[in-house]
Amino acid sequence: MRRALLAGLAVVASCLDPPPPGAPLDTPTQAAARHDMVERQLRARAVTDPRVLAAMGAVPRQAFVPAEQRDRAYDDGALPIGRGQTISQPYVVAIMTQLLALDGSERVLEIGTGSGYQAAVLAQLAREVYSIEIDPVLADRARATLVAVGAANVQVRAGDGFFGWPEAAPFDAILVTAATPRLPDALRAQLREGGRVVAPLERDDGEALAVGVREGDAMRWSWYGAVRFVPMTGEVRKTPPEKNGTTDEHR
Repeated sequence: MRRALLAGLAVVASCLDPPPPGAPLDTPTQAAARHDMVERQLRARAVTDPRVLAAMGAVPRQAFVPAEQRDRAYDDGALPIGRGQTISQPYVVAIMTQLLALDGSERVLEIGTGSGYQAAVLAQLAREVYSIEIDPVLADRARATLVAVGAANVQVRAGDGFFGWPEAAPFDAILVTAATPRLPDALRAQLREGGRVVAPLERDDGEALAVGVREGDAMRWSWYGAVRFVPMTGEVRKTPPEKNGTTDEHR
């Protein structure tokens, strides 16, 4: 039994390995599938920002999924990446990125690195990307994959995104890639005045994608439709909102 368990763990570990340094990241078939994804899943829908379309067309999504999923890397849906997590549907990655409205000068904080794919897309569009992943195994894998694809302007940290990355603040934009009941106070404090947050927020009727803009000590939110994400874990599930007199318009 122990030998079988160790063999199973070895299979899982190999599936999570990033591409080896120097390995080719693309085949003609994969490049064609990515082009098709951009045209059929993104451009034909509501993704109109040419910089976002170019970024989605540049990042080799197959490098961020387990080996047994790579022939499905450009499917119109989420895929499992192990550790109970998923890589989001390409359309969701693109629309969340578009809602950040990046111009290339920004310092961006991502909460929930996962596979590293969203961070790689952000790296094409922002000056600096800081990404936090609560699972250290996924954080290590994403860091190695980002190096392999040449995303040199991304830093990855293993930790609880609830606390943000205070020494790198303030951030021009924050992207949350896990469903959360609220924006933690630490993240609002690390966002510059007028900065934008895109996050799936939990409401009584389910999760909804929201864009928040910091206005003083409060956030003004707009809503962009129903979504479904894995839940944000850690301190956000343990600590009640601070009673500090601030308000969020979506409340």
